[in-house]
Amino acid sequence: QVQLAESGGGLVQAGGSTRLSCAASGRTFSSSVMGWFRQAPGKEREFVAGISRSGRSTDYADSVQGRFTISRDNAENTVYLQMDSLKAEDTAVYYCAATIATIRIRLGIQDIRYWGQGTEVTVSS
Repeated sequence: QVQLAESGGGLVQAGGSTRLSCAASGRTFSSSVMGWFRQAPGKEREFVAGISRSGRSTDYADSVQGRFTISRDNAENTVYLQMDSLKAEDTAVYYCAATIATIRIRLGIQDIRYWGQGTEVTVSS
């Protein structure tokens, strides 16, 4: 069992930055591929970024490539999402996600075993 708790986010101006954190409980964190998804109002939940178990490999949605950075600290059981050059269209609830069912890092919703409760990011233009 893995429990995920996001923090960070809030209201940010367009062009600004913020960092999300996701603290994981349980002993399988280092064995889990981790990811971030987001869901904007009226839209489906979508993949944002994924990171391998070691942290050496990452993947991003085209819409955030070059602006967002995912990282993890296995000693602290935490995964991060650094969000730079934010745009209004980044406004969404961001969810931390974990899976041991795959080693792929371009994650789909069907891959995810554990979800966080979500944290809201609002980008004002």
